[in-house]
Amino acid sequence: MPSFTTKLSVKQTSLTLGACALVGTLATTMLLSTSSVDAKPSSLKKVEASAHPGGKPEAPLPKYDIKLDPNRVAVVITDPQNDFLSPNGVTWGVVGESVTENNTVQHIHDLFVTAQSNNIPVFVSPHYYYKHDHTWKFEGALESLMHQIGMFDRPNALDLTNFENSGADWLDQYKPYINNKNTTVTSPHKVYGPETNDLILQLRKQGIDQVILAGMSANLCTEAHMRELVEQGFEVIVAADATAAAKLPHYDGYEAAYINFRFIANGVWTTDQAVIELNKAGRAKK
Repeated sequence: MPSFTTKLSVKQTSLTLGACALVGTLATTMLLSTSSVDAKPSSLKKVEASAHPGGKPEAPLPKYDIKLDPNRVAVVITDPQNDFLSPNGVTWGVVGESVTENNTVQHIHDLFVTAQSNNIPVFVSPHYYYKHDHTWKFEGALESLMHQIGMFDRPNALDLTNFENSGADWLDQYKPYINNKNTTVTSPHKVYGPETNDLILQLRKQGIDQVILAGMSANLCTEAHMRELVEQGFEVIVAADATAAAKLPHYDGYEAAYINFRFIANGVWTTDQAVIELNKAGRAKK
């Protein structure tokens, strides 16, 4: 498996991650600096800040009261694969710190366990690159990098040669929860969002319109899935500490993503909150 060096990733990924972080930070600064107490709508005056998974207060934004419907809710996990979540993965050099800080591996595991124990459906949206994907005539910065380092590589859609325990394979501890009748594995997304796979079709066909979203990587595939699901009319709650992102000098992909989670999603919960609410939904379903 190819190594993923910090020097390579700093050179080729800092511009993209930095832009995301800068835009998000400027938006937050503008909101806070232009909204005095007297100028806030009454709905904003009543908003209480809740805890950021890292202990930071949130922006003073309204909160939406969400009640999970056991017949309409599902857990969606993006890219629960070795290249992101294993210390042997090709991106660990830049995502490992964030994964460790958030306890992401365990939190995703907790969501799998809770969903299965409550008979809540799970959808996994994986990321695979086949040989023909390496012939693309143009790419974004991180697409190019992912291809260079062999991230999520497979020969083709039907060939599983050397797939087991590869970077494209599931993290071992998740396999019992993914390879079962409760979980739908969609076709792979190819850039970041579900526009290039069948996730939304699969959700609609099972009558799902509430989603608890988690997985990797926070400011890329997870955020892109959040955005498109919201645009498609889904109620989306992000389990913010069940995701993580690359951290580079001066650029933190997770912080960039968290700002957008809070601005866009219907809710931002910790995994502990999500587990409590899923258990409530499960009891109602039974």
